[in-house]
Amino acid sequence: MAETSVKSHIGPRRPLLVPIALLLAAMVSMQFGAAFAKGLFPKVGPQGATALRLGFSALILAAVQRPWRGLRIDRSLAPLIAYGLCLGGMNTLFYMALRTVPLGVAIALEFIGPLAVAILGSRRWLDGAWIALAVAGLLLLLPLRRSVHAIDPVGAGLALASGACWALYIVFGRRVGQTFGSRGAALGMIIAASVFVPLGVARAGPGVFSLAVLPSGVLLALLSSAVPYSLEMTALTRIPARAFGTLMSLEPAVGALAGLLMLGETLAPIQWAAIGAIILASVGTAVTLRPEPQPLPT
Repeated sequence: MAETSVKSHIGPRRPLLVPIALLLAAMVSMQFGAAFAKGLFPKVGPQGATALRLGFSALILAAVQRPWRGLRIDRSLAPLIAYGLCLGGMNTLFYMALRTVPLGVAIALEFIGPLAVAILGSRRWLDGAWIALAVAGLLLLLPLRRSVHAIDPVGAGLALASGACWALYIVFGRRVGQTFGSRGAALGMIIAASVFVPLGVARAGPGVFSLAVLPSGVLLALLSSAVPYSLEMTALTRIPARAFGTLMSLEPAVGALAGLLMLGETLAPIQWAAIGAIILASVGTAVTLRPEPQPLPT
């Protein structure tokens, strides 16, 4: 009898190990891809790295999903266009922030955007506590004081702007998902590439097309987009949304680790404390957030 109860207690948890492992692998791929992109900046700059990532990601998604099949154009394209522009702007601003801001810090600052979306409009005191904790972490990271560890103000502003694009990306992404389904991500990537690839190439120059750079662009697209997005989509179908949000909150820490291992970026204790505060606020929000009310069946 006891053996049966132990098995029934462990059994439901074991299937969660696979999606959790997939989600952690997606975060590692995404953040090490960002560190790899920063290593390309001396050759093509942040705009050129953005062009490589978006361009090859769009090609890969278009080849795999063929999102134009059966596409009807009698629906509003404004949310889809806004979604694609936010996607491209988010990537461009984030890479530009990485020029002067450590990877872990940039991700923590960028995380303010989706965190704000998650708790926007809530009037519960508990959500107010998470907001206060996130603001405390933000104040520790922003260059409001003179210190040898102060963050570059321009880079911090770019990271926060990227977070704002991330917030809008989430808002428009919901509408795009309702209208276009799974093909919305591929269509948004194509729109982002059509706008930001020419801008990035114009900024980086013809060197972005050199044979020494193009293989790195393919690897960047795989690490930063194709592989993590595929793993995340697989994990989403097997893990509760609340657990997904909780685990995703670890991304700033994974980014800081990637920056340390690949770029030699070390953070001061106060910066680690700030990242920890933002992570804790994100985890708390994911754990305590009330589910959205579902419409009554008609």
